Amino acid sequence: MDISICSKEDFDQILIEFDQFWEHDRTIALHHPTTIYEFGNSAFVIKDDNRVMAYLFGFLSQTEPVGYVHLLSVRQGFRRQGLANRLYAHFEQYARSRGCTGLKAITSPVNTLSIDFHRSIGMLPSGEPNSQGLPVVKDYAGPGRDRVVFIKEIG
Repeated sequence: MDISICSKEDFDQILIEFDQFWEHDRTIALHHPTTIYEFGNSAFVIKDDNRVMAYLFGFLSQTEPVGYVHLLSVRQGFRRQGLANRLYAHFEQYARSRGCTGLKAITSPVNTLSIDFHRSIGMLPSGEPNSQGLPVVKDYAGPGRDRVVFIKEIG
């Protein structure tokens, strides 16, 4: 299974089979077609026989030399096989080759799977500890919507 650029067909497959990647639909609005049409060179998939197994949609920041991971998911039944790690390593190499010195990812304080994953690949949360002791950036996503903002130096 190789990593390739996400095509429109891949993007459509992800949306059609959304429940195979996410246990809820809270992130469906984050799957915007501009990901493919405007930022397609930083949207990656891993496929097996034309079936998307995992994907990472990223962007390069326009304000700082950082590669931002917007979405990452692995199809149910294919998790814990290193696919997410492979995509992150690929995106890190992509970002570094374009002058980025860091990676950034954002998640909700209740998303323990995402928090654990990002910590496992060497990303560090920034911000001030919340009531559970987890570093968060207060009001990052709007009033009362704190987020865990992960940073990793890749320079």
